[in-house]
Amino acid sequence: MDIAILLYDRFTALDAIGPYETLGRVPEATVTFVAAETGPVRTDQGSLAIVADATLDDVAHPDILVVPGGPGTEQAMGDEPTLAWIRTAHETSQWTTSVCTGSLILAAAGILDGVPATSHWQAFEILELLGAVPTHERVVIDGKIVTAAGVSAGIDMGLTLAARLAGDQVAQGIQLGIEYDPQPPFNAGSPNTAPAEVVESMWAASRFRQTA
Repeated sequence: MDIAILLYDRFTALDAIGPYETLGRVPEATVTFVAAETGPVRTDQGSLAIVADATLDDVAHPDILVVPGGPGTEQAMGDEPTLAWIRTAHETSQWTTSVCTGSLILAAAGILDGVPATSHWQAFEILELLGAVPTHERVVIDGKIVTAAGVSAGIDMGLTLAARLAGDQVAQGIQLGIEYDPQPPFNAGSPNTAPAEVVESMWAASRFRQTA
């Protein structure tokens, strides 16, 4: 089972690493980080790079496609070779997935037209403008398309898909192996639960435009 995780300049590390740590542990799975060119690709914070071992052309038909999000999403959305690769990969993939604003890239490729999907909570308006049907769930499955909400939801997506691929017991073993037992110190992981002043500060610092 060939899994391709797309890399592009200023992607968010956990968007890619969450699925890597979960899907990569599915029996007989092989994960390849792919990009326009081989070599290190810098994440959004700049201090970390992940090496792309293959180009887009090298892995044209992965069984599973993972598209992470990040501040570099906008540039990736306008990169036609990347969008063309996604469209081609989607034609034959078993599963086409995204994490966080990676769904905006899928939408820009025309894959989410009329499809229920999720993204980072600040990106829902753009997701809708691009033709998707924004859905306030952590992981959304529609046919072979799987989208995950913001950043850390990529772990949930990976475990959800691992269960579809190899069964619940295998997925539970992966969860136990990585000791994924979230106990956050604050109830601030959603705009519905975070203090209003925290939500406001996040909008103030966001690259997205608040309209409501």
